[in-house]
Amino acid sequence: MTRSLSELARVFGRIGCLSFGGPAAQIALMHRELVEQRGWLSESEYLRGLSFCMLLPGPEAMQLATYAGWKQRGLLGGLIAGGLFVGPGALVIFALAFGYAALGDAPWVQAVFLGIKAAVLAVVAEAILRVAKKALKRRSHWVIAGLAFTALYAFALPFPLVIALAALWGFMTTAPGADAPRDRFDGRRAATIIAVGCALWAMPVLAAWLAGQTFLTDLGLFFSKLAVVTFGGAYAVLSYMTQEVVQSYGWLTTGQMMDALGLAETTPGPLILVTQFVGVVAGSELGGWHQGLLGGLMVLWVTFVPCFIWIFAGAPLIDWLAGRPRLSGALQAITAAVVGVIANLSLWFALHVLFGQVFIWNSAPVSMALPVPGTLNLAALALTVLAGWALLWRHWPFPAVLALSGTLGLMTLALPG
Repeated sequence: MTRSLSELARVFGRIGCLSFGGPAAQIALMHRELVEQRGWLSESEYLRGLSFCMLLPGPEAMQLATYAGWKQRGLLGGLIAGGLFVGPGALVIFALAFGYAALGDAPWVQAVFLGIKAAVLAVVAEAILRVAKKALKRRSHWVIAGLAFTALYAFALPFPLVIALAALWGFMTTAPGADAPRDRFDGRRAATIIAVGCALWAMPVLAAWLAGQTFLTDLGLFFSKLAVVTFGGAYAVLSYMTQEVVQSYGWLTTGQMMDALGLAETTPGPLILVTQFVGVVAGSELGGWHQGLLGGLMVLWVTFVPCFIWIFAGAPLIDWLAGRPRLSGALQAITAAVVGVIANLSLWFALHVLFGQVFIWNSAPVSMALPVPGTLNLAALALTVLAGWALLWRHWPFPAVLALSGTLGLMTLALPG
């Protein structure tokens, strides 16, 4: 069934406005909206798309939205879905970045977002339960999911390595068989999309260089490079990005980078929008709001244009791969590993919401994040339990849970201490 463009815009606009909480929560939200409630994607299509997006550099949730839109209406549908997934968060980041110096650290904003994060934790818990139920069909899949979680959480292994090992295991343990008849993958079409996409990707950087705009050129080149190494999402490259932005380029201070991450975590859209904050604030300090606007637009362009390129060129591969038994086995193993990835992201998020302090415990080769027990935030815990009750047991719609949690979070300002 063909979806109208207005329907696509309405649904993905809603997803973009509600996509708080990072990739785990966003993946859960899209599953609810696109698979459970509307049936736009089957469970197998959704999981294959998610597994493929996990292989790509860049924000996997945004690329999954682009893939879902592409499945409905081709290139235009993908542009609408991906654009609306990013758009609301980008507008909020623009507003927050420009008002950063004036607004300061408002307690009421922190209180509201405490409630929002509690609701996000409930959505994440639901995501793990639902995805695990659908993706882990064999004992080996449970083992892969557990090993992926342990590798990421306890041993801090590189995300691409974990996914590659899962794919290799799935490929090697699947019996070879006759390939099912499928449409032939059009390599010439993919090459054309990549060539045109890369030309568009480079245009603003080239224009800035020709205009002698050194800051914008450096900004575009650095975040273009970052866009192709962000395997595993924003968390995987935050330390590298902070080091370069603060020490190598001097665009922001360490304190400003921490504030940027905090704002990006509490706004809709992919966490990698933290890069936009860097462009706006650094540009504003260098040349006023005009330069800040150009800096933010440059970063948005070079960060997200490649995401569209990867999906439009590679999405036809997803169904093509499904007809090859051993390659399909590799994708199934990746899907199982993705459950472990979501669990790892969820635990990371839960620790930082529920506890005031988290430290890294090291005893080679183990390295894991652990909370400081005395810093448990009882208000956050109570809000999380309430949000979980409303969402998982009472089956309230997520916007209602979000509104309730945000309101109750604001009320915590009246609590003593």
